[in-house]
This record gives sequence, structure tokens and C-alpha cells, in this order.
Amino acid sequence: MTNNDIVNGFDDEKDESLKIKLQKVNEVEGCLVLYLVGYIDTYNSNYFQKRVAKAIEAGFIRLIFSCNGLNYVSSTGIGSFTAFLKSVKPRGGDLVLLEIQPKVYEVFQLLGFSQFFNIKDNLDDSINFFRSGSASENVSLFPKVFSCPICSKKLKALKPGRFRCSECKTILAIDNAGQVFLG
Repeated sequence: MTNNDIVNGFDDEKDESLKIKLQKVNEVEGCLVLYLVGYIDTYNSNYFQKRVAKAIEAGFIRLIFSCNGLNYVSSTGIGSFTAFLKSVKPRGGDLVLLEIQPKVYEVFQLLGFSQFFNIKDNLDDSINFFRSGSASENVSLFPKVFSCPICSKKLKALKPGRFRCSECKTILAIDNAGQVFLG
């Protein structure tokens, strides 16, 4: 099965610096694995974004990016992943980054993005994330009780947004998925 069989017109444009192979996950609706080989930088990130946008438009909102063959991602490339997340979240989707190479993961960590993304070590875990995710979509995460990442004070968030720790006054943010980060 070719990429064009899965997403119409996906291979209309190609870029030698980044090869993308698609694999549909039949047991999870709207789930697609994108095997990435090469690198993502300022020059090819537009190509990357257009290809993935095509997949999202085709109804694939649960995206698993297999990053095993990805040997470099610039900050522009990470911006692309963030854009995909913003695109699929409102539609009930999400994305998983699979088998990220240590040097690529370092860039995510340095830019503070590692906590935004679901990072998995194998394909089964990635698929199971979407299996369990769809069942728990109706369960509200809020109110959420958590510890301040700075002073460890127990805090309670009634809804997503930004707020200040009552103990150390650090500004925190909590997203719709219940992830807490410095705001």
C-alpha cells in the first residue's frame, strides 16, 4: 500500500532530506504512523507541515511519529510538531513521538517542549495510548491535584490556565491534558 492509497496526494511532493512513509493503524480510528527518515530544519519544515496537514485533513487526528530514523530536528521542526498538536487537539486527537534519538530529544528538552508531547518507546505503547485515550476522553481531569514543581506544595486546579503557587508564588500553567509547566 502506498502513501497515496492512505492519504490522497500525499506523495505529490517529495523532499530528499526527509522521507515519510505512512502506515494506517486499523484498530484505532483516525490513527496513522508516520515513519520519518532524515532531518527537519528551516528549509524542509514547510514541506513537512504540508504533508502532515494533508493527513490531518484526511481525518487522521491520532498521529504517531516514528522518529527512529530522524537524526536532527531544528527549533523550526519542533515548531511544526507543536502546530500539529494544536491542529489535532481540538478535534479530539493527539500525537505521540516514538523512538526519539537522544540528540533529537535533547533539543525538545532544551526548548522546554518535552513535557508537551507524549513520548513512547515502542509502537504497541503508542497504539495503546490512543486506545486508552479514546475511552477516557469523557472523564474530566479537573479539578486536578498536583505538586508545585518548585516548592512541592499540593495545589488544586479547577480548570486549565495560568495561576500562581500559593506558597512560592511561581507562575504555573496547566493545559487541557492536565500537564503542569512553568507559566
